[in-house]
Amino acid sequence: MVRRQYTREFKVEAVRLVRERGVSVAQASRDLGVHENVIRKWMKEFDADPGQAFPGHGTMKPVEAENERLRREVQKLKAERDILKKATAYFCAEHSSAVTRRTTHDVLLHCEAPGDMACSIDLRGARGLAQRVLYLADARSE
Repeated sequence: MVRRQYTREFKVEAVRLVRERGVSVAQASRDLGVHENVIRKWMKEFDADPGQAFPGHGTMKPVEAENERLRREVQKLKAERDILKKATAYFCAEHSSAVTRRTTHDVLLHCEAPGDMACSIDLRGARGLAQRVLYLADARSE
């Protein structure tokens, strides 16, 4: 058996037939060839939000679209967080196992760093940041 699909206009007209013209749900379902419960469901959806009722395939209500966007953003942020956790663990292990060759643009944050930066991390290519971090390190040691 094939599932029938109805257009938004058909659903709205079915609801109007029952609401505005006073036709009973049973009579409308016989006339339209749709089960009574389907018409009742359409009436509920239309009553909840007439402007956004029956959005159609591929079209979401604004609230659903926002929820979907936020779900994707949360998933992306979790992936980025996991990558940063793995990178931090990798660089901490790399630094503690062997001394690496440093360039003039490398900055080393030492184990005395506060919070989440409690291990040594190389920040390559951070020219301006390197000077600020070194200045803060010198000021702290005094």
